[in-house]
Amino acid sequence: MVGDRFLVAGVADGAGSVSLSEVGSVLAVQTAVREIAPKIADSAIPATDKEWKVLLNSGLEAALVAIQEEAESRQVNMRELSTTLLIAISTPDIVAAIQVGDGAIVFANQQGMSIALTSPPIEESLDLATFLTSPNGIDSAQICLWEGKPAQLAMFSDGLQMLALQMPEGVAHAPFFAPLFKFIAEAKDLDAAHQELTEFLRSPRVCDRTDDDLTLLLAALPNELL
Repeated sequence: MVGDRFLVAGVADGAGSVSLSEVGSVLAVQTAVREIAPKIADSAIPATDKEWKVLLNSGLEAALVAIQEEAESRQVNMRELSTTLLIAISTPDIVAAIQVGDGAIVFANQQGMSIALTSPPIEESLDLATFLTSPNGIDSAQICLWEGKPAQLAMFSDGLQMLALQMPEGVAHAPFFAPLFKFIAEAKDLDAAHQELTEFLRSPRVCDRTDDDLTLLLAALPNELL
């Protein structure tokens, strides 16, 4: 969160086949959010699609540099820190999203409709998967802008795709999101909410549908945004 009017959030999922995936994913999210948040707080909101693209890309570029430097310091190939990266920015009047790799970013508007801003690319195998560290990583990024007043936001890794999206179209599955968005909108105790979400992600309903790592970020946007 940046002040009481803007939200900058990130999710990353390290490649399961590399040795430092957790390092890469954490570093990517932290660096991208730190890069973007001060620019939102200290300057005017981008006025054009081009300005939004520059701002969003700056987060990816900073994250990639940080991963490169970490790989050099550890004397390993950068591939060992491979990760996806999803970044969302919510302002009083617009939601902006950028994504490299799989997973998705979904939000609810004021009417309670769940809308997918991004969707996972259709890939045939892990060999074709795109990560931030891929040669075409940043160039492949999805960028989407939606103008309006958002109510809740969800960001998640590929482990939830089959539950959360209607594939291959990548459309948000309303029965999945409606109770989650209602839950986070009404949550008063963040620690208790975190515990309930953890139990949900570990439940048979979820685990029976996936054998992948699960990452889910939920946000109820503050009243000042509405």
